Amino acid sequence: MDSKKEYWIKHMVCRRCLKVIRQELHDLGIEVLSLELGKLTVNVPEIGIAVLHSNGFEIAKSEEEMIVEKIKIGLISLVTNVPINHKGNTSDYLVDLLHRDYKVLSKVFSRNENITIEKYFIKLKIEKVKELIQLGQYSFSDIAYMLDYSSVNHLSGQFKEIMGMSMTDYKNGQMWQRDFLDEII
Repeated sequence: MDSKKEYWIKHMVCRRCLKVIRQELHDLGIEVLSLELGKLTVNVPEIGIAVLHSNGFEIAKSEEEMIVEKIKIGLISLVTNVPINHKGNTSDYLVDLLHRDYKVLSKVFSRNENITIEKYFIKLKIEKVKELIQLGQYSFSDIAYMLDYSSVNHLSGQFKEIMGMSMTDYKNGQMWQRDFLDEII
């Protein structure tokens, strides 16, 4: 017997994720009632949801896991759409997005991911820097501006701390390796 089921999905961070899940579920004849980043509502027996696991997605099993996924999706969307339009603290952005106290969000995230929200966001931004360097269309100053750094020196320091090399060395080395945003921790 089919029934309406709502799932919070981990590792669902982009439009392509939505497309993959929608197509896979369609191919199985599963009715998708709604689908958005991190959240799926379907008419399906419990066993039909196994397709999520085969594509690298997981079902969030607790409210804390749902909060962590919402934080990740929010921060990934910030760095995906450059220039970053949110002027202000990341903490204010997350409070506005999730309607929860930042201390709670920070504690839940750190407990579940073993990294602070701030360090996670820096890693996301560094991945975006790597992408923008590889495109070869922007100066380091442009990249710093697009990612809302106070200066190119601030960006350079964080890049070197995370990558172990300068942005110039990364650009000139052309041994470019990037990580998937949904796998960064």
